[in-house]
Amino acid sequence: MLVVALIWGINFSVTKGVFPRFPPLAFTAVRFAVAGALLWPLARWMEGNAPLPPGALRRLIVLGVVGNTFYQLGFITGLERTTASNSALILASMPSIVALLAVALRLEPVRPRVLGGVLVASLGVLLVVAARSEGFSAGSLAGDALTLGAVVCWAGYTLGLRTVEGVSPLRVTAVTTLAGAPGLVLAGVPQILSMDWDGVGLEGWGAFAYATILSLLVAYLIWNRSVQAVGPSRTVVYMCVTPLIAVIAAAVLLGERPQPLQGAGAVLIIAGVVLTRGGAAARSAPPVAPSPSADAESRCSRRPPDRRRTPPETPPASPPPRGSG
Repeated sequence: MLVVALIWGINFSVTKGVFPRFPPLAFTAVRFAVAGALLWPLARWMEGNAPLPPGALRRLIVLGVVGNTFYQLGFITGLERTTASNSALILASMPSIVALLAVALRLEPVRPRVLGGVLVASLGVLLVVAARSEGFSAGSLAGDALTLGAVVCWAGYTLGLRTVEGVSPLRVTAVTTLAGAPGLVLAGVPQILSMDWDGVGLEGWGAFAYATILSLLVAYLIWNRSVQAVGPSRTVVYMCVTPLIAVIAAAVLLGERPQPLQGAGAVLIIAGVVLTRGGAAARSAPPVAPSPSADAESRCSRRPPDRRRTPPETPPASPPPRGSG
């Protein structure tokens, strides 16, 4: 699982680094078109063509639009405007956002420890946003805001998956990826038509392959195998190191210099997540499935699939997809 955390942590810098050659909306559109084309036959091959439970397809389509189309648009456009480190750390707050949204929608009872965790994590996010050596700018603040909006979309997706039962994580991922891909392709059409495909180069296509094959497909399969081998609780612990790896990778690959406030914010975010998960440990809601859209873009935000039921539950990072994830 450390390999998966490494893949997802590096993915932030790999994705941001390719933007000069491969515009973000075009990158995401092509990436999800390819991922959907690969996931659907994989799900058919591994699990057959059994019909979905009544009403499941409609729910999965709606969730695919929220958790893939809206989430990815917020994530990728936010990443374009902010740093890879900020993006990873803000996404790491997802468990607390999920808990807050569940309380706001009256899906979970109010627990002081959960609310305390949300408050601590929120303070951590504010410190991360403030930790800019170059100072505030409209573009960077917009990037952080878009990333936070993406977190809210993924939180809604996570809670919505609780209404989908009797569908395996692989089929959930395949259907929601296909449902979200058309909106991403439409959003990316202008950049696809105007970009210089010859200018992508070997390095750009290598980054695309990394983000699509490793971050969406290989890491997802390793994730599920780990859940089967050691259980969900032990698996999710490894994913909490993803933001740390992302910050280190951003420093090495992109030259981003970690700031003291950023480190303090990271500590508060992790502490808030621990409080949130501890306060929510007693609840018995069914789990939710990770999605590659998260890229893992923070799988620490998601609890892996339960071996006895589908979909798996999120603590929100899947997942994430992931990220995807």
